[in-house]
This record gives sequence, structure tokens and C-alpha cells, in this order.
Amino acid sequence: MVVVCPIYRPEQIGPWCRSSVIRVRGRGCRLGWHVAIGHQAKDCVRSSAFQPAPDSTHDWIGPPNRLSNIRPITYHVPAQESALEERLRRLRQQTEVWNHEFWAYQNVAFNKLLLDLFSVLLLALFTGRKHTLGSEEMALFYKSFLDTNRTRHANYNKEWYRRNFRITLLMGRVALTNAWKTVTNRTPSSSPS
Repeated sequence: MVVVCPIYRPEQIGPWCRSSVIRVRGRGCRLGWHVAIGHQAKDCVRSSAFQPAPDSTHDWIGPPNRLSNIRPITYHVPAQESALEERLRRLRQQTEVWNHEFWAYQNVAFNKLLLDLFSVLLLALFTGRKHTLGSEEMALFYKSFLDTNRTRHANYNKEWYRRNFRITLLMGRVALTNAWKTVTNRTPSSSPS
């Protein structure tokens, strides 16, 4: 089971972004993509220091981050966590942070270029050279962005598959270990005579 809750607090915002925080119904804060332009995206909200109640037995998933669109996860740490389970949890946490940093940087860079395009088009609109923004111009912009970042995306995909393969193998090992513990710790049943 997964519990969804708002988990961002103002103290978890990086110092670069703190001045542009928008309060949302008193439940924390959210950042717009325009806030981080010119700043390190990884310095803004990365993960939450929020901790679920000690008796909680589930992972907690927060709302999507405004920069990366990735939902932060606060992982449940069982009281009797084995070394293998801890290794799996830490790998998942590292992968989540890595994934957030990549997409926060990528989305901020894309939106900055999009903002530059819009400013050029607005200038053209005010000078009377252009009246509308067509889908062809947007398609060319998006294609040029993807072509420019092709190597970066290919490297991301390779690393993403490598990390997920390792996580899947560890999850299999944890499941087999837990199944083995269940089978070997059974009390012997009395056989009828």
C-alpha cells in the first residue's frame, strides 16, 4: 500500500529558490519551472525530510516535484531490515535522486530555451513580421532540442536500464531470501500415526 501526502516544507527549499516560494493552502510550498532558470536545479527541492509515523509500514509518496515531475518517495525502513534489504533500499534512493537531478536539469533547460523562443516570437509579433506560432515551428524547436541532447538522453537511457536491472536483481534476491526464511522457519507439523 502507498500513502500519498504533501511533504514539502519551506525549509527544504534550496537557498537559491527560497525567495520565489509560493504558499499553497498552508501545506508547504511549490516551485514553478521559471524559478530555477539560471540556478542549479539540484539545489532546489530534491527530497523531503518528512518522516512518516514510526508505526507506518508503507512507503510514502509525495506530490510531483515542480522541476522534475518526479514524485519523491520516503521509504519505509523495517525494524529488522537485513543487509540485503538495506542495500536494495539505498540503491532505490540513489536512483531516485539521480533520476530527479537529470529531469530537473533537463526540464529547466528545455523551458529556458522555450522561453527564449517565445520572447523572439513575441518580438516578431510586435514588429509585425509574424502573426501566429504554428505547430511546424514548435516541431522544429522540439526536434532541435532532442538532436542537441541526443547523447545525453542515450547515456541516461543506458544508465537507467543498468540501474533498474540491478534493482530488479536485488528485489529477486530479497524475495528469494524472504521465501527461504519462511520455508525454513516453519514449525514441523505433526504427522498422523
